[in-house]
Amino acid sequence: MASYDYDLFVIGAGSGGVRAARIAAGHGAKVAIAEEWRVGGTCVLRGCVPKKLLVYGAHFAHELADAASFGWTVDGARHDWPTLIANKDRELDRLNAAYMRTLANAGAELVMGRATIADPHAVEVDGRRITARIILVAVGGWPWKPDYPGIEHAISSNEALSLPEFPTRIAIAGGGYIAVEFAGIFNALGAKVTQVYRGEQILRGFDDDIRAFLAKELTAKGIDIRLGVKGEKIEKTNQGLHYHLSDGEVLDVDQVMYATGRKPNTSGMGLDVVGVALDENGAIKVDADGRSSVPSIFAVGDVTDRINLTPVAIAEGHAFADTQFGDRPRQADHMCVPSAVFSQPPVATVGLNEQTARAVGHDVAVYKADFRPMKYTLGDNGERTLMKLVVDRKTDKVLGAHMVGIDAAEIIQGIAIAIKMGACKRDFDTTIGIHPSAAEEFVTMRTAVA
Repeated sequence: MASYDYDLFVIGAGSGGVRAARIAAGHGAKVAIAEEWRVGGTCVLRGCVPKKLLVYGAHFAHELADAASFGWTVDGARHDWPTLIANKDRELDRLNAAYMRTLANAGAELVMGRATIADPHAVEVDGRRITARIILVAVGGWPWKPDYPGIEHAISSNEALSLPEFPTRIAIAGGGYIAVEFAGIFNALGAKVTQVYRGEQILRGFDDDIRAFLAKELTAKGIDIRLGVKGEKIEKTNQGLHYHLSDGEVLDVDQVMYATGRKPNTSGMGLDVVGVALDENGAIKVDADGRSSVPSIFAVGDVTDRINLTPVAIAEGHAFADTQFGDRPRQADHMCVPSAVFSQPPVATVGLNEQTARAVGHDVAVYKADFRPMKYTLGDNGERTLMKLVVDRKTDKVLGAHMVGIDAAEIIQGIAIAIKMGACKRDFDTTIGIHPSAAEEFVTMRTAVA
């Protein structure tokens, strides 16, 4: 029997990789994990966590504006961008240290440096060759930008999280969740925001009613959404940047941010050398257990380009470790995964949207509630909330729940449990609502829309 340095070697210390390493070590495996920068991955260092902290910071602008209607006098309020960034960085330092302690406490060895695959059972880290019975790739994804003149002057979400100076004029290219989230952040903090998207509506893949409703709310808050256009050139000037659009218009801005997608971070890893099959986007092809075309090499998380969400990567890493090292064979469940967009107002969703439900053959009944939240009734804040249920007429099963509005993520998380369990519309109807709350609208919608 072959002898290896480790039972498991993980490449990438993000959410999925750390979970896999920790659980495998807890099962008694000898584990090492490599990271070339800091422990925590995209979510902790360049994504969900710092972005949500900036969303919190930006939303105080709305809270301050609403305070007067409740009798508060707020004089001299102003925002200091460097303070927000410094405090955010301090929290990331704390999380990085916590992740390192988690690995150490679990008994997994952290190897700092860039790891590449040398053969099906070996990696190289800064010239050091390390062998393992199983190799797990969990290197995530990286922002993608198009190639055209001046693109080197554009930033991605990575840089947007740590800008030394606040941009008073910014163009954001893209229509996905990252684009709309940053549009909301910069807009609320006082920037003039232009969002440029080549598609017909933002948030492709979400329910059409949700997409249109959010676009209307973002526009009402002052975000200039340009649909059906894209950037073609960026010129640097003494006053900022000239951002040339495909319709001939030139925007004068301080920053151009691209949020036009991410690609699996597989380049230069040696995967091609050992024969690991990749798809056309560079993602590692895996089976339901996370195994690649090379039996000893597995992958979890965004590098597989399945459902690119942190909790999914964690679930995949945990299932992998239980199966390979814990004698508890199981697979991560990718069905009915809830998700949220921390736009302003936020979006949350679980299950099928109306268009998909119809496309796959369901006879659909739709229930909707569109209202002004109670919180805003004393003032002149015109923000509205939309809730929607998609129901199969024949079985009464709730196929999907969708929301735009205050606390959408918090509300949909609970509803996701019900939908995951197969709840029917009658279950919603017989549940007593919590009054007064926005969430009660999900159990008081009685009449299907035409």
